[in-house]
Amino acid sequence: MQKFVQVEQVNMTFHTRQGTFVALQDINLRIAKGEFISLIGHSGCGKSTLLNLIAGLLSPTDGVLLCAEREIAGPGPERGVVFQNHSLLPWLTCFQNVYLAVERVFAATESKAQLRERTDAALALVHLSHAAQKYPHEISGGMKQRVGIARALSMQPKVLLLDEPFGALDALTRAHLQDELMKIVAETQSTVVMVTHDVDEAVLLSDRIVMMTNGPAATIGDILHVDLPKPRNRLTLANDPHYHALRGAVLEFLYQKQAHKEAA
Repeated sequence: MQKFVQVEQVNMTFHTRQGTFVALQDINLRIAKGEFISLIGHSGCGKSTLLNLIAGLLSPTDGVLLCAEREIAGPGPERGVVFQNHSLLPWLTCFQNVYLAVERVFAATESKAQLRERTDAALALVHLSHAAQKYPHEISGGMKQRVGIARALSMQPKVLLLDEPFGALDALTRAHLQDELMKIVAETQSTVVMVTHDVDEAVLLSDRIVMMTNGPAATIGDILHVDLPKPRNRLTLANDPHYHALRGAVLEFLYQKQAHKEAA
C-alpha cells in the first residue's frame, strides 16, 4: 500500500486540573492516497483527537505524523477540515466564505479572476451555484454543510478531514449529503479521513473502518476492510448480505468487544 498519511507510534496526553489524562496510546495507521478512512468508536475514544492531530491542530505528546512524506507540524492548506458545525462567517455570503479560503491559498500566484473561478467551481461541485449570493441564515443546515465542504475542497487539499460533518442533520438530509460526498470523492480522488458515530455511514462510504477502543488510553482495536464495489448505491446495498455482514462486524466490535462501561 502506498503510504500517504502516516501515524507512527503516536501518544496524546492532556494535563488537566484533575491530573494527567491519556487520550490516545500507541496509535499506528497508514493511509493510502485516494483512500477513504472512517474512525469509529464510543464517545471519549479519541476519534476527534486523532483527526485534530492529522489536521495539525494538536501536537502529539510522542510519535510522529506525516503527510506526503513531510512531518505534520501545524495546520496547512494541504489538509482541509470540515467540522460538524459548518463554522461559516455569518456576515459573508456563501461565495465570500469560500473565496476567503481560496484567497488565502492562491492569492500570491493567481489573479482575482482566477480566484473567482476557483470559488465558482467549488460551489458548483456541491451544487450550490444558485445560492452563491445568499447568507448563511438564508440557507438550510444541509446547504451550510455543503458550503463548508466547498470551502475545504476549494483549497485543493491533499487530504480531506471530516469531523462528523452530517451528525447534526436530519436523516434524509444526511443521506443526501452522503450520496453527494461519494460523488465528490470519486470526482476529486481525494484522500479522506472521517470521524463518525454512524455505522451505516461508515460502511457505505469507507474503504477501511478504523475501530477505536474505549478511552482513556484509547488505541486502534481493529481495522475492517470494506470490499464493497464502487460506486455504491444505498438502495442496492440494503439487500446485500455482504453489506450486512460488514455492518454486523462493526456492531459486534462496538457493542460486544467494546461494550461501553456506562452501560454496565
